[in-house]
Amino acid sequence: MTTPEHFDAIVLGAGGAGLMCAAVAGQRGRRVALLDHADEPGKKILISGGGRCNFTNIGAGPTNYISANPHFAKSALGRYTAQDFIALVDRHRIAWHEKTLGQLFCDGSAKQIVAMLLDECPNTVSLRLGQPIRDVTHADGRFAVTYGDRTLTAPALVIATGGPSIPKMGATGFAYDLARRFGLKVVEPRPALVPLTLSGDEALFRNLAGVATPVVARAGKASFAEAALFTHRGLSGPAILQVSSYWRHGESIGIDFLPGVADGWLRIAKRARPRAGLRSALPLPARLAEALEEKLALPGELGAATDKALAEIERTLSDWRFTPNGSEGFAKAEVTVGGIATDALSSKTMEARTVPGLHAIGEAVDVTGWLGGYNFQWAWASGVAAGQSL
Repeated sequence: MTTPEHFDAIVLGAGGAGLMCAAVAGQRGRRVALLDHADEPGKKILISGGGRCNFTNIGAGPTNYISANPHFAKSALGRYTAQDFIALVDRHRIAWHEKTLGQLFCDGSAKQIVAMLLDECPNTVSLRLGQPIRDVTHADGRFAVTYGDRTLTAPALVIATGGPSIPKMGATGFAYDLARRFGLKVVEPRPALVPLTLSGDEALFRNLAGVATPVVARAGKASFAEAALFTHRGLSGPAILQVSSYWRHGESIGIDFLPGVADGWLRIAKRARPRAGLRSALPLPARLAEALEEKLALPGELGAATDKALAEIERTLSDWRFTPNGSEGFAKAEVTVGGIATDALSSKTMEARTVPGLHAIGEAVDVTGWLGGYNFQWAWASGVAAGQSL
C-alpha cells in the first residue's frame, strides 16, 4: 500500500474554476493537488467560443445569473471582476477582441487561456491527470481522496468538477453525489443554454431548418434580443439558448418576429400596396415569411383584410407562442441550471457551513450565467474566492 501524500488543499476538477482556484492558492504558498479524470486540463475552455474562448463579458454582474438565491454571486463577482481577468489576459500578452454584447474572445486560440492558467500555477501546485477519483472520505479534520492507485490527504477539499452538461467530454453529476454525501442539498439540475425541440404540431417550422432571423425571445419574465435559428428538431440560436435557461417543461416561449417595428406597420403596408400578399410585406427571410403566412391563414391581398384583422396579425407576430416538447438535453447543453445549493455555502469563501474545509465552485454550484462569457467569469470569480480562503 502506498504512503498517503499530504497537501494543504485538494482541488477536484481542472476546468476553469479549478485551475483558477489552484493558481490563487498556490501563489499564497499552499501545496495544492489539482486532480482530473481527463487527460488534459481545461477541456471546456478549449472548445468554447468556437475554439477561441469567450473568456468573459465586460458587463458581467449578478443580474446576469440564475440561482435560487440571486444575491449569492454578488460577493465573488464584486471582488473579482471582468476587468480583473482582462488585466490577467493582458499581462500574459494574449490578444483579444470584443464581438457583440460585451463578449470577449481570444484573437488566437482558447489554448492560450489554458496555458495562461497553467502558467499562473506555481510549483506548489501538483497537477494530476488521467486517473479516476475512486473515493473521497473525511475524518479527523482531513479529507482523503483515492486517485488512481494513490491516496492524497488535505484539510481542505474543493469540488470543481462542474455539472453534467456535455457528457461526451466526460462531464458527470459527480459533484452532486459528493455534495449529498457530505449532507449538502442540491437544487434540481436542468440543461441550460440548450436548443429546444418542437412537436409534430409545429412540423411546418421544423421544415425551416437553417433559417435564422433577429427576434426577441421570452420565457417567463426573461427576454433576449438576439438571433433565433430554426433546426430540424426545433429552435436554437443565441436568443433561444438564453431563454432555455429560464424555460420549464410544459411552458410556452414567446417570439417577437419583428422587434422594433412600430404598431400599425401592416395597415400602413396595406395602404401603400393593397394588392400585395402578407408574405411580401413581412421583412423576414422568404421561407419564414411563407410559413408564417400559411399559419396565419391570410390568403390573398392585404387590401382585402380589415384593419382589425391586420392589427391581430401584428399582435400575433409580436408574441408568437411556441410550446417546446423538450430540449436537446445535457448532451447539447452548454451549462447546467441548478447544482449545489448556495444556502449551504459562504458567499465570501465558497466553504460549506456545516463541513469545515469543504468548498464548491464554478458550474457545480447553483449559479448559472447567461450565454456570452458570463459562466467563465463565475468560474474565475468563485475560483479566486475559494483560492484566497484556502
